[in-house]
Amino acid sequence: MATAELSCQVSEEDRERREAFWAEWKDLTLSTRPEEGCSLHEEDAQRHETYHQQGQCQALVQRSPWLVMRMGILGRGLQEYLLPYQRVLPLPIFTPAKMGATKEEREDTPIQLQELLALETALGGQCMERQDVAEITKQLPPVVPVSKPGALRRSLSRSMSQEAQRG
Repeated sequence: MATAELSCQVSEEDRERREAFWAEWKDLTLSTRPEEGCSLHEEDAQRHETYHQQGQCQALVQRSPWLVMRMGILGRGLQEYLLPYQRVLPLPIFTPAKMGATKEEREDTPIQLQELLALETALGGQCMERQDVAEITKQLPPVVPVSKPGALRRSLSRSMSQEAQRG
C-alpha cells in the first residue's frame, strides 16, 4: 500500500501590530489500496500454474483548516464532511445586562426562559408531592450509634440468635 502526502504551511507576520500567524496541516493524502470485491485467482493443476490479480484503487483524503474534509476514491467523486471544532471556548449561557442601561435598552428575555419562569411562578416554588423530612425519616429504620466496630458485630449476632430461638 503506497501513500503520498502533501502538507501545507502558511505563515504571516505583521511587525507594526506585533502579530504573527503560523499554521501547518496535512492537506492531501493519496493512498493505493486493494479494491474490495475486485480480485481474480486462477489455478491450473495440470501445469502447476497459478495466476492472481488484485484490483487497486486510489483513496483520496483532503483536509483544510476550515474544518472541511473531503474523502473518496479518485475518479469517482469526493464526499465532503464538516468536522466539529474542538478548540473553541464555551459560549456564555448567561450574559449580564448592562448595569447602567435603562429598561428599554435591555434585551428581551428569551421565550424558553419566559416559559420556565411562568411555570415556576404558577407552582409557587412548591412541589405537589412534597413531604416533610420527619415523615420521610419515620419510615426508615432507627439509627444505632456505634462507638466501637466490634460492638456492632456482637449486637447483630445476639439479635440473630434471639430470632433463631424464637423460631
